[in-house]
Amino acid sequence: MPVESGNSAAARQAKQKRKSHSLSIRRTNSTEQERSGLQREMLEGQSSDNLESFMRMEDSKLPLSLRSNLLDLFSQIEREFENLYIENLELRREIETLNDRLAADGQTFEGADLAKGALKTKASHSTSQLSQKLKTTYKASTSKIVSSFKATTSRAICQLVREYVGHRDGIWDLSVTRTQPVVLGTASADHTAMLWSIETGKCLLKYLGHQGSVNSIKFHPTEQMALTASGDQTAHIWRYMVQLPTPQPVADMSQTPCEDDVDFSDKDEADGEVEGPNDCPSVRVATTTLRSHQGVVIAADWLVGGKQVVTASWDRAANLYDVETSELVHSLTGHDQELTHCCTHPTQRLVVTSSRDTTFRLWDFRDPSIHSVNVFQGHTDTVTSAVFTVGDNVVSGSDDRTVKVWDLKNMRSPIATIRTDSAVNRISVSVNQKIIALPHDNRQVRLFDMSGVRLARLPRTNRQGHRRMVCCSAWCEDNASCNLFSCGFDRQAIGWNINITALLQEK
Repeated sequence: MPVESGNSAAARQAKQKRKSHSLSIRRTNSTEQERSGLQREMLEGQSSDNLESFMRMEDSKLPLSLRSNLLDLFSQIEREFENLYIENLELRREIETLNDRLAADGQTFEGADLAKGALKTKASHSTSQLSQKLKTTYKASTSKIVSSFKATTSRAICQLVREYVGHRDGIWDLSVTRTQPVVLGTASADHTAMLWSIETGKCLLKYLGHQGSVNSIKFHPTEQMALTASGDQTAHIWRYMVQLPTPQPVADMSQTPCEDDVDFSDKDEADGEVEGPNDCPSVRVATTTLRSHQGVVIAADWLVGGKQVVTASWDRAANLYDVETSELVHSLTGHDQELTHCCTHPTQRLVVTSSRDTTFRLWDFRDPSIHSVNVFQGHTDTVTSAVFTVGDNVVSGSDDRTVKVWDLKNMRSPIATIRTDSAVNRISVSVNQKIIALPHDNRQVRLFDMSGVRLARLPRTNRQGHRRMVCCSAWCEDNASCNLFSCGFDRQAIGWNINITALLQEK
């Protein structure tokens, strides 16, 4: 009988050991698969009784007390998810109720599905930490959030009166004439400036003299002349003559409270071309062209009396010109970066310029022999505009989301600071009521008084207001129907009627 060698016996033992180990692995994998399947069934709706059965079926070596504690923990988790499920159903019912209410008013909004959007509401629920975290995640999961559904309590009435549509690109600036006839002027990136009838919304005149974007428009204090600044590195002075059409009846629009309007849509308008007015007369040649800048002329304004103008440019300088001779009188240098705006005092020879260097400067030309300058560093980002009021105040707005009110007699620190949630563009101040209108990057226009108290927010829904960035605002004290105008990159200007009495009562 043959005898196995030592090597052969060792090989057979190793083979049997590997086979036994393989069978053990298969049994272990099978056990793990069965266990995971049972756990999935449990999480998909099995009750605590099934969980207890599962624990009993499991060949576990855990002590009975530890297994009981584990069972209690699973029961708590199940109750937590049950509360969360109930709360989810309540939120869905609330959304359906609000949708039905909006549908009854003929309004709809995107993102009604809870999985796609969220409802920013003040309704509070007594929930656990887990459900609260889930709600927070829902709120942060989308940018299309309904602003608010809470009832308004403001007595301030801000009514959209008319829209002025005809430009083919965004509108940078607007202004209202200081003499009769009172018309609205707009400056657009489509290389044109337009004059509009405030009452009818009809284009009265189109200026076509610039070769670049028209960034600013201001009217002469006493004559029918307009001053425009452009990206073609020039400023133009041109004369206009317009005849106002017969006013048409204004459409009956319900008065809309200003505070906390419902924002139903975040969708921009289509980018298709907007047909401009075909029968609008045009002016193609400027009376005077000012050509001393080496960069984009971003703004221009008339000094008191209308015999001189000041321009602000991206070449970091502001220039003072004589209107009659077109000669450069002074070059105002000192800013470290591009200028963004310039404004003149309504009754004194004072000029304020703002810049991307986070400062604005006050230039004093009241003494003909010398001119002084003061630098103010009240902001932490680009100063987008600084304007005078009738009194001794300057109001500055910035990309740092603040607006500051300054006293010319003591400019060391602002007398009021307004903090907002979006960058502020070209602001304006009502001459009579001293109300500040703030146009924002987030398409809102807000109203504040000189002490920094918020008065109102203009309506902005999917049917009213601006659909893109609001670039500028301008007050008109001489018109009863529209006393505030705004313009933006949605290619339109809007005329608003602000109930000033209601605003003051609200304050």
